[in-house]
Amino acid sequence: MEQSLHDLELGLLLDAIYLTYHYDFRSYAKASLTRRIRTALGHFRCATIARLQERVLREPPLFAELLRFLTVQVSEMFRDPTYYRALREQVVPYLKTYASLKIWVAGCATGEEAYSLAIMLYEEGLIDRTLIYATDINPESLRTAEEGVYRIDRFTKFTESYQLAGGRASLGDYYLAGYGGAVLDRSLKKAILFSDHSLVTDTVFAEMQFVSCRNVLIYFEKGLQERALGVLSDSLCHKGFLGLGLKETLRFSPHAVAYTELVPDVRIYRKI
Repeated sequence: MEQSLHDLELGLLLDAIYLTYHYDFRSYAKASLTRRIRTALGHFRCATIARLQERVLREPPLFAELLRFLTVQVSEMFRDPTYYRALREQVVPYLKTYASLKIWVAGCATGEEAYSLAIMLYEEGLIDRTLIYATDINPESLRTAEEGVYRIDRFTKFTESYQLAGGRASLGDYYLAGYGGAVLDRSLKKAILFSDHSLVTDTVFAEMQFVSCRNVLIYFEKGLQERALGVLSDSLCHKGFLGLGLKETLRFSPHAVAYTELVPDVRIYRKI
């Protein structure tokens, strides 16, 4: 009885969010969403989901803060270095054959992946002919990404990952440190357009040579995963490349027939 009441209250909250703010979390993986809602209940000091729903409807600023709990904003520069090394060694040679490049980082969170790709493309001589579209649904995260300022203590890990990913210089060449923060080089930002886009409700907006959507699909239920994969696939040009997270796969998906596994171990695919 208690579980069914919880499920009902959760469903009503998600319906209220969709109808009021037009953010659709109704097909997100329930277990993960439930954990995040529980954390939010403690943060907002709400005894029940019903009370949180009431506050969400009556207090728009609270919803902006609740988005931090509903969206997963975990990101690092050169996260999973083997992925970036594989891109550099096996995808970049193909990208060099294009006169101009459009790349999409879907679910960019606070921007670390977009900047990582920009650094790699700079080192490969491609940045001047590349436009990186980096999208997310969280306005606060997009503002952080646009600023390109991160805590300096994070750069020890970032530097290690950069080196493992095949970096050809020093990561310190790409940022200025001061007052506990690190500001990424402005030249990197010129290649990146940060904007709002939802894989749940929005459609294709450009034709890309490479799409990276990592550690996003794991938070979706199966139907929404297929919907999102359809948007990603439709955005790719003929023989374009798709990168997923290490825990994500095209296997068992109807979209798998449209791809060949270029680097299976790190989930890099090429559209047939």
